Amino acid sequence: MKKEVKKVVLAYSGGLDTSVILKWLQDEYKAEVITFTADLGQGEEVEPARQKALDNGIKPENIFILDIQEEFVKDYVFPMFRANAIYEGEYLLGTSIARPLIAKKQIEIAYKMGADAVSHGATGKGNDQVRFELGYLGLNPDITVIAPWREWDLNSREKLLAYAREHGIKIDQKHVDSNGNPTVSPYSMDANLLHISYEGLHLENPMNEPEDSMWLWSNSPENAPDEKEYITIGYKNGDPISINGEEMSPATFLRTLNKYGNKHGIGRVDIVENRFVGMKARGCYETPGGTIMLKAHRAIESICLDREEAHMKDGMIAKYSELIYNGFWFSPEREMLQAAIDTTQKYVQGTVKLKLYKGNVEVVGRESDMSLYSEAHSTFEEDEVYNQKDAEGFIRLNALRRIIAGKKRNK
Repeated sequence: MKKEVKKVVLAYSGGLDTSVILKWLQDEYKAEVITFTADLGQGEEVEPARQKALDNGIKPENIFILDIQEEFVKDYVFPMFRANAIYEGEYLLGTSIARPLIAKKQIEIAYKMGADAVSHGATGKGNDQVRFELGYLGLNPDITVIAPWREWDLNSREKLLAYAREHGIKIDQKHVDSNGNPTVSPYSMDANLLHISYEGLHLENPMNEPEDSMWLWSNSPENAPDEKEYITIGYKNGDPISINGEEMSPATFLRTLNKYGNKHGIGRVDIVENRFVGMKARGCYETPGGTIMLKAHRAIESICLDREEAHMKDGMIAKYSELIYNGFWFSPEREMLQAAIDTTQKYVQGTVKLKLYKGNVEVVGRESDMSLYSEAHSTFEEDEVYNQKDAEGFIRLNALRRIIAGKKRNK
């Protein structure tokens, strides 16, 4: 039996799925629908969602379209990159990190508008349903969550289109051919300022090579410029603040870095990942700026962090990344790890020089006024600061337990 709700805030893109959900919520729950469309720098106009919502009977005061790009990069992407987060060694978590912010905005709108429910368009097989709903319930444990894909029987594009036609929902031409028959996109895609993802159909066989036409953002490495390009990234407190000496806002920084990455074919990955719900999934991703940023951040850390601090921080990466992938951004354990990580970033500042060329990012220089690198100690030439004889006692003390054990066991 459906729980009675009066107002529901829907994460609304204006596409086929969420347009059908909008009407379905009105019909099935008899609820007043409030739409929220997030501009996360996905590269598509979000304003058309306003007219689509109006066409579906939504009151103007119930339509929210928010540009949250700066908040996304400053408060979500940058903290994640302070941790050098990477899931299963390859995935830079572009979709995962956007979901908690969308959930947060839905809850904020629900408070503002007196709504008692929220809704999303994620399916019952993927990770996003978990990420959205852990976010909702972590921020408001009393909110009602409506997940249509777990309730309805509209489980195919043909059924969605039939429902849309029956209820007078306008259908974008990309969903049908010239005869009005359903067309199927070869990929399911999600984009924001950090990345674009591709899943489904052709990619479901992990032996199928991605088609060249699939990649929408970047040059292929083969077609990237034959000239290498150097850039410098400036850091303060672990966050990037400038490119080639020009200071930028967080969103402008990432947008600019994406252009460099796309130009040089940087940031493409093709992986099979382990979803939280238990199945494996094959996905392809373009994360151009993020790939450069990860390389640069590790480079500036290499001269600014103490050895044991750096090693302990590296030990946190897998757990921290798993928490974000699985949807636990708003959790005490993630906040605990974040506090520890952020403490390490106090002196992470300086400049990293990188070389970009045909899909590759190479660190070619790094400097900082907080650098712990001592050329006087590291040189292979004669020095006056290090007594090499000290190493003998250091080695014998570290070997002592092995010496004792060896004498006992080798009798």
